[in-house]
Amino acid sequence: MKYPFEASQAEIEANPDDFVASVFSSLESEFLVVPKGEGFIEYAAFARAYEVLKRTTEGFRTLDPAAVLSAALQTPLVLIVLRTILGFTPPEWAYVTTTRSGVSVPQGFARSLDRQIRMSPVTPLALTPPMLARVRALTETACRLVVEGAPTTDAHHIHRLNKADTGEGLVGVQTMARLGAPYAMLLYERFLGRPFAGHRDSVSELVGYNLESAIERVLDAAGISYQKTGRAERIPGFDQAPDFVIPDKYSPQVVIEAKITEDDGTARDKVTRVQHLDSLSRRAQLEGRQPFEVVACIGGRGFAVRREDMRKLLLATRGKVFTLRTLDRMVDHTRLQEFRTTPQQP
Repeated sequence: MKYPFEASQAEIEANPDDFVASVFSSLESEFLVVPKGEGFIEYAAFARAYEVLKRTTEGFRTLDPAAVLSAALQTPLVLIVLRTILGFTPPEWAYVTTTRSGVSVPQGFARSLDRQIRMSPVTPLALTPPMLARVRALTETACRLVVEGAPTTDAHHIHRLNKADTGEGLVGVQTMARLGAPYAMLLYERFLGRPFAGHRDSVSELVGYNLESAIERVLDAAGISYQKTGRAERIPGFDQAPDFVIPDKYSPQVVIEAKITEDDGTARDKVTRVQHLDSLSRRAQLEGRQPFEVVACIGGRGFAVRREDMRKLLLATRGKVFTLRTLDRMVDHTRLQEFRTTPQQP
């Protein structure tokens, strides 16, 4: 099977479906494996904090904010357990607290607090008076929301607290803590929320780490000078920086986009991004500047859904599309070979 990076532009345009199939054959997906990342909370630690909260509230028979706060200061994961009962993200919790308590709790503070706890889950919280006031407001608001339960809504809406545990107020939490969750209800709420959804969001930047690391190894092995761009980094001539620039951002000759997605809608967006880089290269050539070669390194099942999107990707890169399986051939089949400084392996 011939890959598009081995073919000419004319060959690709004449038989795009054959080359689309060759790329699809080399795509791999790792959606079943999620990076843990920094601050991953193991279940055993979460369960211990849950038991602390359960003892503090006498099996959730009473939800005294002062007692809960005291427990949380010594066992910070109690706050994450409490937030999980609500089913809120840190910014959502901060927003509801600000509107209900009158205490200003910035969403950035809530994110930072959540990260601090996840990074040091067994270290008691040492808070300044303003920080303590915010944590107290968060705790009091959460306790009130749990006790109140879900308010009635019209037939076209559902309240976020209308869950198996919090829908009926504190009595529902007591029941769940005592009896456990009915399996059908557990499955239903899992259906609404997706397993690992929050964690996947928190480590989204790490999802492409394996692909980017593999690209770096290939470039390093060939002795090629490159610049790996950082998040939101600005590069002259680019409204959005590509992932790799060769040899550097001041004289881009080759740019590499490393994209992994398990969703076909997201894949379309990423293809559009590569097409935009191609248009920037064409514009540079029309303006008398040095054009650059666009290389795409992709992974994930999202790219294997829409054949038309893959055709667009092949045309925008002149066939320079690589996967983890074909990455070892990237230097030999692109302009990267012009920057090789180490002997080519036989």
